[in-house]
Amino acid sequence: MTEPLFLKASMHDKIWGGTRLRDVYGYDIPTETTGEYWAISGHPHGVSVVENGLYAGQGLDKLYQEQPQLFGHPSSPVFPLLTKILDANDWLSVQVHPDDTYAQEHEGELGKTECWYILAADEGAEIIYGHTAKSREELAQMIRAGDWDKLLTHIPVKAGDFYYVPSGTMHAIGKGIMVLETQQSSDTTYRVYDFDRPDASGKLRPLHIQQSIDVMTIGQPQNSHPDEQLIDDLATTLLVANEFFSVYKWEIDGQASFEQVAPYYLVSVIEGQGSLVVAGQSYPLKKGQHFILPNPVKEWTLSGQLELIVSHIAEN
Repeated sequence: MTEPLFLKASMHDKIWGGTRLRDVYGYDIPTETTGEYWAISGHPHGVSVVENGLYAGQGLDKLYQEQPQLFGHPSSPVFPLLTKILDANDWLSVQVHPDDTYAQEHEGELGKTECWYILAADEGAEIIYGHTAKSREELAQMIRAGDWDKLLTHIPVKAGDFYYVPSGTMHAIGKGIMVLETQQSSDTTYRVYDFDRPDASGKLRPLHIQQSIDVMTIGQPQNSHPDEQLIDDLATTLLVANEFFSVYKWEIDGQASFEQVAPYYLVSVIEGQGSLVVAGQSYPLKKGQHFILPNPVKEWTLSGQLELIVSHIAEN
């Protein structure tokens, strides 16, 4: 089965969501407050489904379990990565995610290291990225006192920016921002502060103060340093590489050929249109599509004018 796996996403309503997933990408969103589009996911809270070929109609979670050859006979018992697009029509909660050790002990799943490629940002948009506390004791004191203005680090952002958000990082995506997020396959979030806002039922969402204090990193986060290379019609930028994943931006203006160097690839088309050729078969590509290049695909060609975010696991 030497063919790509195009995927149908699951979508999630959020109190901070909006309509940009429809307005910008043309997705058939279920509500006017759709916040998350889980494009490539084997997580039980939102499984992507294969749309084409031999495995059409199968969920990525079961496919990963039942057809391990498609993923290079992986060692991870669950599909380890998750690609999503977020539409922040309002601030997300100020939050933090645990690492693998804490998450597996307390939540029974992977930890959550993630990263964001900023797809769009309104004028003046910003994120929260880190905090000012110098010790865990000071962190706890400032959180419990609600001293948010002094504690939280605000950073202005624009389209094309990239942020690496390892587990333990205090963070929030601000109003008017769309991001493509690459992360470990986890849905564990500890809310530190939620702006005292009620949900649709008029209730405040629960906070996780003690867990947040337990897992928070002390000290400001260190962002990655993207590395760009130009090869004929391809500009490839390594955005981040860590023990969980490597993430790239590929910009095609013409035609570029590739050979496999990882067990499989997760690919999101964020701009443009063109085509993918695998084993002599051509597949049209357009903005908003997401697919996996499984292990049997050893080489492929991309042509057209395309911008893609691509990721793969760090090791098998």
